[in-house]
Amino acid sequence: MISEYIEEAMKNAHYEIIEDEEPYYGEIPLLPGVWVTGKTLEECRAKLKEVLEGWLVLSLRKGLPIPAIGSVSIDEVEEVNV
Repeated sequence: MISEYIEEAMKNAHYEIIEDEEPYYGEIPLLPGVWVTGKTLEECRAKLKEVLEGWLVLSLRKGLPIPAIGSVSIDEVEEVNV
């Protein structure tokens, strides 16, 4: 479920070139705060995926709503005590 969500979110990423030391800018418009810059497009993509993963973990921990992307959604995840 989470890997499908990440895959779908990355398909919806938007990239552009900006005037900056790290000229590649990437974001996932549906997810506030999920954006990065990178020196190459590949670096930008890798960093964006990492930020997305952190955003998901934080959202799940805090019980924040996670918007559906396309037909993929993450509903309530129950806490597992190990």
